[in-house]
Amino acid sequence: MHSSSTKKLGSEQTDIVGPTPKSQRSKMVKSTEDGEKKNLIKRLKDVEISVPIAYGNIAFWLGKKASEYQSHKWTVYVRSPTNDDLGVVIKRAVFQLHSSFNNPTRVLESPPFELSESGWGEFEIAITIYFHSDVCDKLLNLYHHLKLYPEDESGPMSIKKPVVVESYDEIVFSEPSEGFFARVQNHPAVIVPRLPAGFSLPPPVPLEDVNEKKRYDTKDNPLNQWFKSFSEADELLQLAAARQQVQAHIAKLRRQISMIDGQHQQLKPTSDQ
Repeated sequence: MHSSSTKKLGSEQTDIVGPTPKSQRSKMVKSTEDGEKKNLIKRLKDVEISVPIAYGNIAFWLGKKASEYQSHKWTVYVRSPTNDDLGVVIKRAVFQLHSSFNNPTRVLESPPFELSESGWGEFEIAITIYFHSDVCDKLLNLYHHLKLYPEDESGPMSIKKPVVVESYDEIVFSEPSEGFFARVQNHPAVIVPRLPAGFSLPPPVPLEDVNEKKRYDTKDNPLNQWFKSFSEADELLQLAAARQQVQAHIAKLRRQISMIDGQHQQLKPTSDQ
């Protein structure tokens, strides 16, 4: 079972963005705070960078090993739909579990952004995403309802086939910094538009906190065999890239029309009194 939607997070919203209805887009753009500091960062106007994500849980019934309070072993996570490394964009993920768990606030400072536990009950898990400093200074809140039991509760449970529940989303960053664009333009987990011919970017600068961490190989994840293969993901990614190109072209045409209107106003003769 999975669902899909798109998120754009914007400067007119609060610093922590909650769940959005399906297909609603919320933009993430530069902050209006610390204006002098922000002005030193060169940003790409009319450009958007998209980062598809999948988040959810996998739950295994323990079978004969199950007890009254330990019936399932489960893992909740945020991942790339193509199983690429999201550490290039996400700095930290915080999972808020039910208060009955020891240390219910779990902080993951590097990928894979997942945690495993065992229990018997289903509950809502809040996931807060922090981005690297050159990506965005806002936070993103996701909410996932932990699912342990199959939809057909009348059927027998299996220790071999887990319950998998995932949601697909797309995070869109508007007016990214040149440094962010240069750093991720060739990364498979990120969708970037083509820049105008002749436009030159500064050389990519690796993030210090990324270099200090052990590189994560997504192919090593033992849960890969159970992850959903979002059949619509490729089409959605192509649509996202095409939408970005169209929006950039529209913005360019609007600027040209505005300039022509301004020139026309200047050339208009003043009427004699």
